[in-house]
Amino acid sequence: MKAVRIEAEGQTEFAEVELRSPGAKEVVLAIRHVGLCGSDLNTFKGLNPLVELPRIPGHEIGGEVIAVGADVDAGLLGQRAIVVPYTNCGSCSSCRKGRLNACRYNKTLGVQQDGGLAEFLVLPAEKLIPNASLAPAHLALVEPLSVGFHAVARGSVAAGETVVVLGCGMIGMGAIIGAAARGARVIAVDVNAQKAEFACQFGASDVIVAGAEDVAQRIEALTVGDGADVVIEAVGLPLTFTQAIDFAGFAGRVVYVGYSKAPVSYETRFFNLKELDILGSRNATRADFEAVVAYLETLGAQADALISKRFAFDKADQALPFWAANPDTLKVVIELAP
Repeated sequence: MKAVRIEAEGQTEFAEVELRSPGAKEVVLAIRHVGLCGSDLNTFKGLNPLVELPRIPGHEIGGEVIAVGADVDAGLLGQRAIVVPYTNCGSCSSCRKGRLNACRYNKTLGVQQDGGLAEFLVLPAEKLIPNASLAPAHLALVEPLSVGFHAVARGSVAAGETVVVLGCGMIGMGAIIGAAARGARVIAVDVNAQKAEFACQFGASDVIVAGAEDVAQRIEALTVGDGADVVIEAVGLPLTFTQAIDFAGFAGRVVYVGYSKAPVSYETRFFNLKELDILGSRNATRADFEAVVAYLETLGAQADALISKRFAFDKADQALPFWAANPDTLKVVIELAP
């Protein structure tokens, strides 16, 4: 089968890859749509320390089941499905606590193992969420939005609270949508004016363009000096890591879904003075996926606005170079079928 592989830093090529037969409890998925995310872009740029090259990227996947192995319900054949791209060992401390999304030994598709930017994919049937209600291309939007939804769940966002989301990329958009869906007031912050304004279409009550105005002063004014009940960091820079602490109000919560590649220096007294709850957020749960599906069902064709650029599969080797040259892009989707 054909696949697109990142061969080396800044180099993507088509490759012929062997397709193995499905084993027990596995299926063969014909890939229809693949979304590319920031981790794929960082792999292409040589900035992802979790990836060894060459690597087939892609973990935001929608497809159709075309074959099943032993011990798999034949009723899955022909069904469209969303892929849950994470593994879980079942025995580490996270798995024993039921937090499978944070498995110590997780191997995400496209990161620690080859991903879905190929014609077909063999994977465990339990990693599929069958869905016939969403448009095929929208199946590839579920995973990235679910990561933002999970950050909202980690922050225990409640109706009436003020939530500041730092970063309006696809993960940040998921956090904005998820927080607004819970009835929170959302203040979206991004250095890109277009992305910040776009957030208003998906639930942000206020937007702040960092660099064009003083973010701290604006948040103080919007919260009447109280600060945010919850700050969700979805950028991954030392500056936004420390800003999250600054922007949180007393007895507030901070959720880190981005991660900084550089060391972060804190003035730790605010941890104590504000008595902050500081939380990490990793991947997403099946419940997060299902919540995003329910949301996208309400949007219908409006969800197309979340897709910035589409590439046919025969041009898929151009997708990551395009994104690298156009960093303001929100979401790139590869289409193997309409």
